Amino acid sequence: MESRLVDFYGRVARKLRLSVIDKCNFRCNFCMPENPEWIPNEKILAFDEITRLVRIFSTFGVDRVRISGGEPLVRRNIEKLISELAHIRPIRRLGITTNGFFLAEKAAQLKDAGLQSVTVSLHSLRPERFSFVTRVNSHSKVLDGIRAAKDAGFENVKINAVIIRGYNDDEILDFAAFAYEEGFNMRFIEYMPFDGKRKWGMDKVVSGEEILSKISKRYQIVPLEREAGSTAINYKFVDGGGEFGIITSITRPFCSDCDRIRLTADGKIVPCLFDIHEYDVASLLRSGESDLEISEYLKKIVKLKAPGVESLMKTSVELKHVRPMYRTGG
Repeated sequence: MESRLVDFYGRVARKLRLSVIDKCNFRCNFCMPENPEWIPNEKILAFDEITRLVRIFSTFGVDRVRISGGEPLVRRNIEKLISELAHIRPIRRLGITTNGFFLAEKAAQLKDAGLQSVTVSLHSLRPERFSFVTRVNSHSKVLDGIRAAKDAGFENVKINAVIIRGYNDDEILDFAAFAYEEGFNMRFIEYMPFDGKRKWGMDKVVSGEEILSKISKRYQIVPLEREAGSTAINYKFVDGGGEFGIITSITRPFCSDCDRIRLTADGKIVPCLFDIHEYDVASLLRSGESDLEISEYLKKIVKLKAPGVESLMKTSVELKHVRPMYRTGG
């Protein structure tokens, strides 16, 4: 009996992206639609349902879980869920992606609960631009949260920035300097078609090659060995400082060894981020199906995982909006 989750192309799922809520206290203008439609509370998976699913996933060798949203820290008692997941022994790494708003006050609690890594989405280092984009005047609060996470002793503190032409591409070197001077791991992400207002276009994509070229003209850098299944090509600064990675989802996709699977806040499995198909596992949980029956279902739907955006690009298929990212989780 197959003890792994393997798709039709031989890729093995090892990482779970787990959305615990679709709601967010920011309204980033490249993420959220004007009037977001939230999932009704009764459809959001309860902690015991999430924990059960993660246990089932872990029996297949899925051993890395990243909690996301929406904004996961607006989920009440999130520390309780983290503690429960941290006690699932096959899980080797438990992280979270957050906008950082609540991080300064929660970092120590999250660490004590068993969280190991923190990734903060920060798309501008300029206070006025940050406020314009998020519609929240909290730039300094987010920076305090990032430093609180570092002080709390997490194994890894990363900062994600989606780079968009004409919006924040003039901050690439500022972000690099932030990583270099403060010892953080900066992640530059190519703009993808998951924006709430459907304004994405190839003309707004700043390629990883362009990002790397700008940084390498100022700093001496060396590439790091790529871990199988990694979304980023990583580099370190020669004379110390932090590191940075570039996620080339559009210009140089990494679909051939993708090992991720996504679970939405309302219990939909999304095998491929660029595919419209979602599979309802919440109904199985709530209709009394056994762990074995759910396991068999997971094997069937992972087998159907699409080849990914890489195949679309090779066949010259035009990329189109799939869904807003806040509905899926990062």
